[in-house]
Amino acid sequence: MRAVLRALWRLAALFMLSALALQLYFVARIGLMAVVDPQSTTFQRSEAWRLLVEKRQILWAQQWVGYERISPQLKRAVIASEDAEFTEHGGVDWDAIEKAWERNQRAEELAQRLNAQQERRAARLPAAKPVPPPRVAKVVGGSTITQQLAKNLFLGSERSLVRKGQEFAITMMLEALLSKQRILEIYLNSVEWGEGLFGAEAAARHYFHVPAQSLGTMQAARLAVMLPAPKRFEKRPNSPYVIGRAGTIAARMGAVDPP
Repeated sequence: MRAVLRALWRLAALFMLSALALQLYFVARIGLMAVVDPQSTTFQRSEAWRLLVEKRQILWAQQWVGYERISPQLKRAVIASEDAEFTEHGGVDWDAIEKAWERNQRAEELAQRLNAQQERRAARLPAAKPVPPPRVAKVVGGSTITQQLAKNLFLGSERSLVRKGQEFAITMMLEALLSKQRILEIYLNSVEWGEGLFGAEAAARHYFHVPAQSLGTMQAARLAVMLPAPKRFEKRPNSPYVIGRAGTIAARMGAVDPP
């Protein structure tokens, strides 16, 4: 029995040391980012591998530009759209998370009611008649720009409590070791704006044929609209939804003071 307990203690100690080493690795990597621009992110590398497997080629457009070479309008648009309290919070916007949770709960309840109604209607239909698939509630996130950067830099796309906990820890490291300006600079240079299209410079040249520093108000707002689902919006970048949503974001940009 004692031998089993000693083995369990050794395994627990090894696990704790491994976890500590991983956190120290993240701290070192983030500390280096204060002075060295990251060459790629975990998300970008996973996308490159996916494109290689699916299309037998790596589509990649990215050009790093310094903070001063990114239009202030794009900074305002992204903050207004993605994280209005970016300059105020410490990495996590608890109010936004609470609101997102409440919206998700309402969406889940609505989906359950609609599915129940659909099941009652299906029970009255002839057996040969096809039944529509059940509705799935759309999940709304409350992630800040810093949390999005933490996930893109180091983590995969899987959803679990362990991954969410690690995201929270990396978010705190980013906020502790980097300035808000540096966080926003790395985010704008690495975020996805289409399949194989990363960063503000590549996006500005792809969609508007101008450098990132020359983006105007509506151009910046339209790019900000695309961030939640760039692969979907890149197919119709001039759709009525994108234009209408961009107008809403543009109206909010005047109240944003970038770091």
